[in-house]
Amino acid sequence: MDETEFWELVDASREAAEGDPEEQADVLVERLRQLDPEAVLDFARHFEARYNRAYRWDLWGAAWVLLDGASDDAFDFFRCWLIGQGREVFEGALHDPDSLADLLDDFDEEVDGDGEEIGYAADEAYEELTGGVAPDLGLPPQPAEPAGTPLDFEDERALAERFPKLWERFRGE
Repeated sequence: MDETEFWELVDASREAAEGDPEEQADVLVERLRQLDPEAVLDFARHFEARYNRAYRWDLWGAAWVLLDGASDDAFDFFRCWLIGQGREVFEGALHDPDSLADLLDDFDEEVDGDGEEIGYAADEAYEELTGGVAPDLGLPPQPAEPAGTPLDFEDERALAERFPKLWERFRGE
């Protein structure tokens, strides 16, 4: 599976689920089960590589603004959700996290921003296909600390300055 096929699966699953992350995970598992186990592992490698690429302080800050706070776990689930939004949103957010204010049409804190189940889709499909647990993907582990300069998430003024468009759209009074 190449990068284009990876993103096509992500996009097709999101569209079929009408943007609901939990439903998207179910659709993704269903579609991955139609592939051979090696293709599912390829999907998992693409997913994990992007998940690790998104382990950055500036994205965590954007998640903090969008979600009105983001613990370690919430940021993990946010990164899964971000991948689930497709290539344009994912790459745009990596290029400039504040651009999420423009890239996201609708955002419902109750539903959006948490793609935990999307993160397990490949593992679930692999187990259903083979009856076993997916092997190690052979990728470098996630770094111990996010990339970039740490942000003080409790400093609302600093967050508003760093993410002016996100702040105005999602936290402005």
